[in-house]
Amino acid sequence: MEKLSGLTEREREVLHAAASGDTSNTIGRQLGISHRTVQTHLQRVYAKLGVKGRIAALLLLRRP
Repeated sequence: MEKLSGLTEREREVLHAAASGDTSNTIGRQLGISHRTVQTHLQRVYAKLGVKGRIAALLLLRRP
C-alpha cells in the first residue's frame, strides 16, 4: 500500500505488531522499547495515514 511507504521502518514494525493484536506493552517488550514509545509511534502512524485510531489503521492495513 502506498500510504505505508510514508512510514518509517519502526512505525511499520509497530503497526504490524499491533495488527497481530498485541498490546502496547507486549509490542514494547518485543521491540525493546517502552510502551509509551510504542504509543508515540502509533500516534505518528495514525497521523500519517489520516486515521483516528488503532482499529481504523488496521482496517486500512488490511485493504487489498
